[in-house]
Amino acid sequence: MSNLESNVDDVLDWLTDGYLRVETTGIDRIPSTGPAILTANHSGAWGFDGIVLNKILRRALPRPVHLYADKLVFRLPALAAYARRHGVFSDDPTLGRDRLARGELVGVFPEGMAGVGKDFSLRYRLRPFNPGFAATAVLTGAPVVPVSIVGAEETFPKLGEIGSLARRFGLPYFPVTTPLPLPAKWLVTVGEPIPAPAAADTYAERSAAARRLCDEAWFTVQAMVDRDLGRRTTPFW
Repeated sequence: MSNLESNVDDVLDWLTDGYLRVETTGIDRIPSTGPAILTANHSGAWGFDGIVLNKILRRALPRPVHLYADKLVFRLPALAAYARRHGVFSDDPTLGRDRLARGELVGVFPEGMAGVGKDFSLRYRLRPFNPGFAATAVLTGAPVVPVSIVGAEETFPKLGEIGSLARRFGLPYFPVTTPLPLPAKWLVTVGEPIPAPAAADTYAERSAAARRLCDEAWFTVQAMVDRDLGRRTTPFW
C-alpha cells in the first residue's frame, strides 16, 4: 500500500469511528461461507456511503466483499487505486456472477445514481431498484442480504445542482452541498438474508422470480431505513 493510500485509510478510520460514529448492527447475519449479495440503499450527494460501507465490512468480516461501483469512481486516480485494492469493481455487467459462483460476497447499491442524485427533500425515500442484482441472485442461487444506511443524507445533503459544471465534467449531476462532511451519526444495519428462489427452467419464470425478489429486497431495505430513522431524535445525536 502506498503512502497516499495509507493516509486515505487512516482518514477513513477517523471519519468512521470518531466523526460519523458509525454504529453497526447485524454484521453476523452476513453468511460466513458461500455466496451472497449485499443490497444497500444509496444516499448523500457524493455517494460517500459506499466508501464507509466498504471500510466497515473490511474491518468486520474475515473475508472480502466485492462492492460494485459506478465507473465514475475510477475517474479519480487516488480514489481509483484505493478502490481497486479493496475489492471495488465496475466493469462487470453481470454484477459479480463469476465471483458469486466462486462462493464470494458481492455488494451492490441497486438505486444507482438515482439514489445519490435525489434532492434532500426526498431523503431516505428509496428510488426503484435496478433488478440486475436479483437476476444474478436467481441465476447463482445467492441469497440477498439487505443493508440499511442512515446518516449519509445529512452528511452530504444534496441541496441543488449546477448543470453547467455537470456538463463540464461529464457527470450526471453536480450537487450543491456542504464543502465538508457534516457530523451526522450513522446507523448501518444488516438484515436477515432473503433466500434466492428455486431454480426455474424458462427465461419467463426466472424473470418473474427476479422481479419478485427485487421488490422484496426494496421493501425490506425501505422498512429497515424507516425503523432506524425512528431511533433518532436528531441526525447529530
